[in-house]
Amino acid sequence: MIELSDTTLRDGAQAEGISFSVSDKIQIISALDELGIRWIEAGSPGINPADFELFRLLQSKPALRRSSLLAFGPTCRPGTSPADDENLKKLAGCGADGVVLFGKCSLPLVSHVLHCTPDENLRMIRDSVSYLKQHHQIVWFDAEHFFDGFADHQDYALSALAAAAEGGADRIILCDTRGSMLPDEIRRIVAAARSSCAIPLGIHCHNDCGLAVSNSIEAVQAGCTLVQGTIGGIGERCGNANLCTIIPVLSLKMGLKCIPTDKLPRLTHLSRKIFEIMNIVPDETSPFIGNSAFAHKAGVHIDGIMKDPESYEQINPESVGNQRRFLLSDQVGKAGVYARLGRFLPDLNRDSSEISRILQKLKEMETAGYTYENADSSFELLALDTLGRRPRYFEVVDYHVLCQSNPLESGNLPSAQAYLKINVNGKEEINAAEGDGPVNALDLALRKTLSLFFPSVSHMSLKDFKVRVLNAKGTASLVRVSIESSDGEHIWNTVGVSENIIEACLKALIDSVDYMLTKYVPPHEIYQAFDFSGSGQPVSSLNVRGGK
Repeated sequence: MIELSDTTLRDGAQAEGISFSVSDKIQIISALDELGIRWIEAGSPGINPADFELFRLLQSKPALRRSSLLAFGPTCRPGTSPADDENLKKLAGCGADGVVLFGKCSLPLVSHVLHCTPDENLRMIRDSVSYLKQHHQIVWFDAEHFFDGFADHQDYALSALAAAAEGGADRIILCDTRGSMLPDEIRRIVAAARSSCAIPLGIHCHNDCGLAVSNSIEAVQAGCTLVQGTIGGIGERCGNANLCTIIPVLSLKMGLKCIPTDKLPRLTHLSRKIFEIMNIVPDETSPFIGNSAFAHKAGVHIDGIMKDPESYEQINPESVGNQRRFLLSDQVGKAGVYARLGRFLPDLNRDSSEISRILQKLKEMETAGYTYENADSSFELLALDTLGRRPRYFEVVDYHVLCQSNPLESGNLPSAQAYLKINVNGKEEINAAEGDGPVNALDLALRKTLSLFFPSVSHMSLKDFKVRVLNAKGTASLVRVSIESSDGEHIWNTVGVSENIIEACLKALIDSVDYMLTKYVPPHEIYQAFDFSGSGQPVSSLNVRGGK
């Protein structure tokens, strides 16, 4: 069993461009608890007033199910008693489940940064840990600059660990603070620390050499029983060890339990949820959880995956909550089209004429400027359309978009309005919405109107939006719009192409809503909007889902 300690909210908050509100932190703590992370380093209440408020608020909320909260702070200052240190007083009374104290383990830094004697630094470590042990059952020591300190003065670095142990520390976290160590150095130094220290050891690695994950794994193999990192590897400078990579490696590659087994398939979803809260774009190529982690484009690879998934995949994508994707381009053959549609339309045969028709249509659309490599949902709808099986849930009868700017107005007022007339099974609805730009207004108006017929559409939101010019004709250029949408649980991508950028956006938005209605909206909502007993009605989405 390997314990995990997440420091997204503390060390991760030091990353460039990252800023957490108290509400953000509470939401992330909830997601980490749902994932089953054992320890959460939630902040520094002795230094940061917002973190002090966070711990105060958390005391009045329901207890976490699996996680315990840790507060973080420095040892007392040179020449002072812990009982007189304001920071330590706040740590003692913050209400956290435990405290993590950090102190120097590098002799040069003790001299050049703390400006105190080596013995005084050891006294600060020992007395600070002892003081907090009087107030908290759990006290850890973060051995800052331990690896660099060991390389410079081995005996002093180990004496810092001994001081923490004498004070009563429950865990000692060995920190590669500069991210400068190589894996073999990590293994050797951890082994030496393990030999000299009876207290359980943890590892905290930074990624300045791109080795934070590798170094963390080496530390585990050398005897560390706790790993600290962040979601997505965010953190100071180049970041910290990425828990989204470490968790599958420990669980699936090394057979070491670190989160509850039933929570591993939630990893992709919950990590993306945390990325959304942090307002950062996920790395598409991130191992295990990235959108491209199980994406296959080469014909040889696709053929191999169809015959034996292990030929090009190290694990089952679903074991971490991800999914296999077959990328499509005008170079793909029947095998690629069939592989992409096999689960969506299981009644198709690889050598059928239907596959040939879909392949031909794919090439026609890509010639016209469409690309389906990152618009899987639009491709599935294209296949249904080609086969005459695409459900027709609604028709946009008319639309207008108006943009305006009033320099005399102040504040963040909406800059665009969109008007839509929509027909659903012979019933017309007219609606409008204001938004921060024409696409936002159009998106809001479309969902506002359709939610009158299909209530689940109100839970859908546009998450990402990209525009690419396809030819060089100035303002008359052909443009391709790609959008990413979500209903809070699923994520899907669609595409639209036109010389009119608003029309291209509307095409992508229509595909996005159509896909949600086809795949994720409860069947009873479809039945309420349509009467399938008559003739000439739209194709039921239930036919696509394998029902009816």
